[in-house]
Amino acid sequence: MKLALLSDLHANLQALEACLADARDRGATHYAFLGDLVGYGGDPAAVLDIVMDLARQGAWVVRGNHDDAAIAPLQTGDRADLAGAAWTAARLAPAQRDFLSQLPLVVRHDFFLLVHASAREPQRWEYVQDTAIAAASLGAAGDGGATHVFGGHVHEQRLFFQGAVGKVMAFEPTAGVPVPLPRHRLWLATVGSVGQPRDGRTEAMYALFDPGLLQLTFLRVPYDHQAAAQAILQAGLPEANAKRLAQGL
Repeated sequence: MKLALLSDLHANLQALEACLADARDRGATHYAFLGDLVGYGGDPAAVLDIVMDLARQGAWVVRGNHDDAAIAPLQTGDRADLAGAAWTAARLAPAQRDFLSQLPLVVRHDFFLLVHASAREPQRWEYVQDTAIAAASLGAAGDGGATHVFGGHVHEQRLFFQGAVGKVMAFEPTAGVPVPLPRHRLWLATVGSVGQPRDGRTEAMYALFDPGLLQLTFLRVPYDHQAAAQAILQAGLPEANAKRLAQGL
């Protein structure tokens, strides 16, 4: 198995297509989508069509906070995410809405766990941004026997691990360099955002996990971010949503 881990697509069709093409070229055999399929971007229906088709072929999909918001958008507020949720909801077909509403918060398979945010109370959408929160997520996952946790939500690529003395530490991965994840330690990876990177670079993010070799490779993929920005503007969504794609913010 080679498992492509994709999170925070945010209705960015161009970025999703680029990442899927890259994953296929690298021999991906399975796919997992770690939430926030929609929100911010201009092509929610097209992105959902792709994800739903892969789900029918066996891909794992978990729910994110923007997926929740699109199912039942708030009718008040002028924040970009609230406006995007209402706009997205109006453009979803009934089957797409049903798909989002039935997504689980967590998927467990063998020794790994898939979640959008933290495995500790995943419905709270906690950001795993430091070792303390990573430790709590790993603890919750470990209660079910998982040694490897894969998530998104923070829009950046990070890796945390629990060492021999029980302390959780952070590791800064380098894109394209496989990292060994032996099972005698606990591991938590945030795989970054396909559709809206926020580390000052425009390239889309995803990761490729080989459970047989116990290796995780964080990856960056160039894509036509100008076309994605144009789709946002043509949809009438906030201009800031388009600008941030060119800034990686």
